[in-house]
Amino acid sequence: MSFNSFGHIFRITTWGESHGPALGVVIDGCPPGIVLRAEDIQSALNKRKPGTSKFVTQRKEPDTVKILSGVFEDDRTDGPRTTGAPISLEILNVDQRTKDYADIRDKYRPGHADFTYDAKYGFRDYRGGGRSSARETAARVAAGVVAEKALEHVRPGVTIRACLVQMGPHKIDRDRFDWAEINNNPFWCPDPVAAKLWEEKLDAARKAGSSLGAIVEVVASGVPAGLGAPVYGKLDADLAAAMMSINAAKGVEIGAGMSAAALTGEDNADEIRIKNGKPHFLSNHAGGILGGISSGQDIVVRFSVKPTSSISTPRKTITSGGEETEITTKGRHDPCVGIRGVPVGAAMMAMVLADHALLHRAQCG
Repeated sequence: MSFNSFGHIFRITTWGESHGPALGVVIDGCPPGIVLRAEDIQSALNKRKPGTSKFVTQRKEPDTVKILSGVFEDDRTDGPRTTGAPISLEILNVDQRTKDYADIRDKYRPGHADFTYDAKYGFRDYRGGGRSSARETAARVAAGVVAEKALEHVRPGVTIRACLVQMGPHKIDRDRFDWAEINNNPFWCPDPVAAKLWEEKLDAARKAGSSLGAIVEVVASGVPAGLGAPVYGKLDADLAAAMMSINAAKGVEIGAGMSAAALTGEDNADEIRIKNGKPHFLSNHAGGILGGISSGQDIVVRFSVKPTSSISTPRKTITSGGEETEITTKGRHDPCVGIRGVPVGAAMMAMVLADHALLHRAQCG
């Protein structure tokens, strides 16, 4: 299986399966001399791990991370520091229930990668989806912490935040948007009123054996102008690829995104003035990127996440032998996988920005 790596200079390769003994990531291209402790990574993993509320899968994984290589500490350092060598991180799987998948060994789950994996490879790991499982994203979140540290090392002052702005058809009210609210509910929702409504709607979907989709918004503030490159090295192209690589992602938009098509040229133009001696944009329909290069404004990316395909409602399907049948997926699944997609989106933003900051330094000094 190819294409398990992402990035150019700051490059990650994830490994492992949902029901294997462990999963992890190898990070290459991280600058040396950065303090990196397992507890720094653990705090981010705790935001993504399962079993944190009734609104996510009840699989009990501690997601404890272990740093296997790429750091060194002795009495001359103030903590373990990156050496510039590949950093290998390991996360053990401890709560697999392979028996939950015995009934679907020869059935294709609609909406999952079961059929396409068989079509490509001739066989598949049916236990939780193997490499197609969202379990793989734990490794991305771990790598995202390293990316944030590398980004701070090269381009200090960048802040990356993410939230859920829509669940099913129910959107937040932008007039109530408050970043301080995202840690006050289980949905990373910046609107406390919407969070209450989502709780009711998602609980109903969960009890009915169904699921809901969502939209995740990721915002990077403090990004300097100049990251990215024209044509094939566009910052927005790499961000779109990063977000679309997340399990269950079905669409990406940057800035005004799809709604830009409904604007006039006058409305869409982000006019520029001078404020405190610096360029100041009067709007941000471009989402902080012009011509594939960061403008210095907030970089705003949104991606849609489809409803979880593993549901207990019977669905029509076929077997690997070509017979028509029905399927009911058992096991422990997220009624809205978009919730745990929030820290994953933030991690992917960090990796792309760290990569482009290092690319910029390599070309422009």
